[in-house]
Amino acid sequence: MPLFGLAPTEWQAVQLSLLVAFWASLLSLPLAVLVAYALARWQFWGRQLLNICVHLPLILPPVVTGYVLLLVFGQTAPVGRFLNDTFGIVLAFRWTGAVLAAAVMAFPLMVRAIRLAIEAVDPKLEQAATTLGAGPIRVFLTITVPMMAPGLVAGVVLAFAKAMGEFGATITFVANIPGQTQTLPSAIYAFLQVPGGDASAVRLLVLSVFISVLALALSEWMARRVVHGTGQ
Repeated sequence: MPLFGLAPTEWQAVQLSLLVAFWASLLSLPLAVLVAYALARWQFWGRQLLNICVHLPLILPPVVTGYVLLLVFGQTAPVGRFLNDTFGIVLAFRWTGAVLAAAVMAFPLMVRAIRLAIEAVDPKLEQAATTLGAGPIRVFLTITVPMMAPGLVAGVVLAFAKAMGEFGATITFVANIPGQTQTLPSAIYAFLQVPGGDASAVRLLVLSVFISVLALALSEWMARRVVHGTGQ
């Protein structure tokens, strides 16, 4: 009996979406923390330009973002050809490309949530720790990270949810190949295009809503645990 009443092709789309969202969130996290910290704490030339570039995926149509990724990372593009020839990495029309597209689209949400959390941390606490002899890395790990942890959790969950629902950039960059690049939104779109596909589309729609609600509930629970654990 198919799991949750899903057909094999439907279940493949669910599994791929979860895999893509997981890796997109995980791989984006280190860079998102660095960029968020830079925007929140550092003053440097090009800061506003960096802020604009980070938020561009939220402003541009997703199809445009996907096409830009195709121009940069396509197999005949300079970067794509270099990755393929040097490391054997192919992103266009592969599930790894879906991870990249989802990460790019989710990155602004993660950065914004983490940046707001960092800005809420009193700089005087960091300065006091520095005065007592703590180095920058130790200050960040022992003062900043624990206090910004709820925002960190929120950023990761927002990115995960965005990656789960990403459609425009993904379908443009990696197409909609069942079992290879077909994610939940792409599968719903595909089922709506064929006669008799409404039932499958509805099943996937209900499941996607369930996953999103579960992710939000989990983030709230984790945020409360973090707040209680840090004594905030």
